[in-house]
Amino acid sequence: MSGCSHLDQVLVTALPAEIAGCEDCLATGSRWVHLRMCLTCEKIGCCDSSPNRHARKHAASAGHPLVRSAEPGEDWSYCFVDDVAFVIGEEP
Repeated sequence: MSGCSHLDQVLVTALPAEIAGCEDCLATGSRWVHLRMCLTCEKIGCCDSSPNRHARKHAASAGHPLVRSAEPGEDWSYCFVDDVAFVIGEEP
């Protein structure tokens, strides 16, 4: 497995105390399957299994390739550019 070359873009790792849902889906009245948080700016978006794939769209438009799962009990992160999953603090 190759590593992630974007770890220098991690600015935040902790999830917010409350997450209402995918910010873009809430704004448009759409639905989501699972939530992801941008590790650069904390934007909450929906996963690739969701109809709108807002987390991936945010990564592409903002240039923020790293997300972490915002699902309870999950601690994994993912880099869209390098296509690698990892846990913060462990070598990807």
